[in-house]
This record gives sequence, C-alpha cells and structure tokens, in this order.
Amino acid sequence: MVKQRKNLLTVTILYTLFVLYFMFFAFGRGEASDHTVYTFIFMPDNFLLLPYPSDLLHPSLMSMVGFGNTLAFVPFGILIPWLYRVGFVRFITLFFIAILVLETIQALTFLGSFDINDALQNSVGAALGFGAYKLGFRYRSLGRNLVATAISGLVLFIALWGLGAAVDKILTKVEGPFTAITEWTDTSGNSSADKPDSIQINGQKIPLRSNLYGAEGGDSRTFTYKSEGQTIFSFTFGNPEPTDYSGEISITRDGQEILNYTGDFQRTNPEQYPVVYEMPVEPGDELKITIKGDLKVWDVGYKKMQYFWQ
Repeated sequence: MVKQRKNLLTVTILYTLFVLYFMFFAFGRGEASDHTVYTFIFMPDNFLLLPYPSDLLHPSLMSMVGFGNTLAFVPFGILIPWLYRVGFVRFITLFFIAILVLETIQALTFLGSFDINDALQNSVGAALGFGAYKLGFRYRSLGRNLVATAISGLVLFIALWGLGAAVDKILTKVEGPFTAITEWTDTSGNSSADKPDSIQINGQKIPLRSNLYGAEGGDSRTFTYKSEGQTIFSFTFGNPEPTDYSGEISITRDGQEILNYTGDFQRTNPEQYPVVYEMPVEPGDELKITIKGDLKVWDVGYKKMQYFWQ
C-alpha cells in the first residue's frame, strides 16, 4: 500500500510538471515573452463549449484548445482524491484558486494571458475527473476500479460535450424573419411612393419584393432608421435604366459616415449591380440614408437578432 502511494505520488508530480511545461513553455511561449502588454480576460463566455463534431473533420490548433483545456486536467480529479481524502467542494475550490494563481503568473511573466475561461475549463476538467473517480472506485480490484473510472469519465465527458452544445444554442442569437419597412418618411415629411413590380438594371429585370425608395427629379432625400434592438439592417440599391449614373447614396451612423456610393461605381463596374448591403445595428443606433439623383433603394428592412425560442 505504501509503495502504491509512493508510485501514485510520483505519477502526480510528473504529470503536474508536464502540465506546467505546457502552460509556461510550450507553443513558443518563451519566444513571445518579450512583449510588454499584460493581458487579463475576466469576462467568461460559454466555457462548457467544446469543438463540434464537424470541427474534428478539419482539426486546427484553435479548435482543439477547448479539448486540451478540459481533458488535460481530468487526471488531477482522479489522482488527488486517490491520494488524499478530500470532499468535492474543498477540492474544486482549492484547485480553482491554484489555477487562478497560475493564470496570473502566466500574464505577469508574459508567458501567456490570464483568461478566466481557461481557468473555468481547467476546473471543469478536474471536476469531471473527480466525478469519474467517485463513480469508478467502488471495487476491491484496482483493475476494475480503473476500467470503471475510464468508462465513467467517458460518459461524463460525452454528457459535458452535449451540455456545452446545448448551452451554446441557448445563448447564441440568430437572425429572425425579414421585416420590410413599408412606410418610411424622409426628413421633409414626405412618405414613400408606390413601387412597381420590377425595375431594369444592366439589362436585367429585377423584381421588387417589398418597397422602393428614391429621390424625385434629381433631388436629395434623407431617410432615418433608429434601431430598437440588435438587428441586421439591409437593402438593395442601384441606378435603374434609363440612367446617366448621376445617383448617389450615403449612410451615416450616429453622425459618422460609413458608406458612400456614386453612380460612377456602377458605370465602371456594371456587373456588380444591383448591390445588396447588410450591416449589424445595435440598440439605439440611428442611421441616416441619403439618396440623390436617379439612384433607388429597395427591399429595405431588418432582421432582429433573437434567441431560437423567440
């Protein structure tokens, strides 16, 4: 029994040194330590998320980081309670504190960054190992204990994999259905004109799905869109035939110009028109869309970013 404990302690120490090497010296960390910027990331995201099965078809270093951060620390959850009688709460608390200390040292020595997600993933891996140990070590035979622990660990890991994917789906927003802006008044108080069924651009008949906006007689009109939520704002634009390419469109967001197209672009690059323009808009953002000359915009609307259950 004493010999087994010594062997177990030796394995634990060697594995700890192995992990510390990867945390502080592997992946060229020493060569990158000459920078002088401390990096601390305190905001967690979905730290339970592991690469999707499709990511395994074309694995990359970045896609495997989640696996490494979790699986590399599973042995600690088995070895430490095997060596010492310790409850889960005490074990995981002390383990998490130790990981935070190591993450801080990484950042202060410029051998890595402090990332709360890494610390949480490391701790989840250790917790998974602890659970596998408690489920597996129920027999008098060491061999049966190890086999049961391995099977328990695999089952818990698959459950963790599925839980991370489910949480990711719950937390991730998706584009909702397209909502057309059918009544859009410009800054002068004029409402939109009736739209035809289609327009002609570069010899092609372009169907209009929902709306059409523009200036009449070469004048300028400015329309305003103020987002009431997180949305994807979109429209299509171009100079319909017949045209002398005198049209222009510009967009400002909260007073700062973010888009400007003139008819000369269409004259020199006719194959690129009509142009479909999309942009993400945050709550409270105000867009001003100014249309001049013959240029028209149509199918103007937005898609709200929402959770899948909404």
